[in-house]
Amino acid sequence: MKLRLQSPRELATRLRLLARRSPEEVEQYLDSHHEEWEALAEADPHDAADILEELGEEAATDLIANLDPDDAADVLEEMRDDLAADILEELNPEDAADLLEEMAADEAVDIIHRLEPNARRDLIEKLEPYFTDEVRLLLDYPPDTAGGHMTSSFASLPVGITAGEAIERIRQLSEKLEDLSYVYIVDDDRVLCGVLSFRELVFNRPGAALGDVMIPNPVAVTPLTDREEAAELAQRYHLYSLPVVDDRGRLLGRLPNEEIMEAIQLEASEDFALTTGAGAHETVFTPVLGSVRMRLPWLSLNLLLALIVTFVIEAQTGIIEDEPILAALMPVIALLGGNSGFQSLAVVIRALATDDVPGTQVFPVLGRQFSIGVLNGAILAVIAGTLAVLLLSAGVFHSSSNAMVVGLAVSIAALGNVTIAGFAGAGIPLLMRKLGFDPAQASSIFLTLITDIVGFGGFLAVAAMLLS
Repeated sequence: MKLRLQSPRELATRLRLLARRSPEEVEQYLDSHHEEWEALAEADPHDAADILEELGEEAATDLIANLDPDDAADVLEEMRDDLAADILEELNPEDAADLLEEMAADEAVDIIHRLEPNARRDLIEKLEPYFTDEVRLLLDYPPDTAGGHMTSSFASLPVGITAGEAIERIRQLSEKLEDLSYVYIVDDDRVLCGVLSFRELVFNRPGAALGDVMIPNPVAVTPLTDREEAAELAQRYHLYSLPVVDDRGRLLGRLPNEEIMEAIQLEASEDFALTTGAGAHETVFTPVLGSVRMRLPWLSLNLLLALIVTFVIEAQTGIIEDEPILAALMPVIALLGGNSGFQSLAVVIRALATDDVPGTQVFPVLGRQFSIGVLNGAILAVIAGTLAVLLLSAGVFHSSSNAMVVGLAVSIAALGNVTIAGFAGAGIPLLMRKLGFDPAQASSIFLTLITDIVGFGGFLAVAAMLLS
């Protein structure tokens, strides 16, 4: 394989694509071209991490071990936390500790959380005391809280100095701090008094006192604030990061932008999983038994609810015996309602996730989704009914009843199910929020129950009335 004489970015792109088809070939190439692998990892850790994730644990461990600790740490930070933890467990504790000490403490903690308890204990014992204290502090907070993801890398200045003095101090701190988007202003007890963006600080008069130009009482969270709630605050007030304070208002750290974005993405993926009854924290890498424990309760509930649909259908088997074609048409009505309901469900859950449905807007939202259901249902009713009549008249479907009557039954059932499904898709998550439950939690299971009952039972009831 000839890939040499390329820039690290070009090499990374080709290796990443090739690794998806032939990981063994990429592994052999990197093993035999160590200088190119080092240059790639140093130039773009993100691309290097993508390549390692395609190669697997054993190959990734070998390639990480061949890098300088600072480059290896940068690559590990960009990898999935579970795979990075697996790699650290394969290394001896001393080498693993060296890699973690090259990371920011909050990044290291994300990986440490994924280690097995014994490996976690052994690794923490090998860390230097200065780093261990910060890591233990973050580990004391649950992983889904602001405290579990905050960083101590932030710019803070005393409230009594001027803007000119502040700029000079920031200049001295610039080599140690990666993010200077915000400068936090504190008093002598480190109580958070205000905040300034770096831009506002630079454009103020040098003699202006920070206390006069800062934004007082900034939005802040505590270490135990749920990370999702913190992300919502950042979105609402358009903030790049959030200060984290204790119960006395003293500045402890900040929740950086990347953690806020990750929380938003995680919440979106959790909502999607919950709507179908999957585990909120389940991934494609979750152990089999763990996934089964998360999914089985909802699948069992689904089974019980399906029995209700069975009883509804069984109560009307007489009309099916008289007109068997109805059994073939039932799934069409249920499918139309199911798809319509899921569209409304997705729109409303997405709106709830971004807090876009205040209490005063519940009825307008329901009314709008109901109207959409009526219009879609009317159009689909005409199409479905017409197709049923044409197929019956052409002899594709066989029926002893009048084709027009059967087509009318299909139209009425389609209109009713699509309309009800659209309303239910919006109403179920809103009702669950009202009752204090997660709006996304298995909403699809209850929606399916409604659309199946109306789709199967409603269609048979309408047909029985028209064909009797």
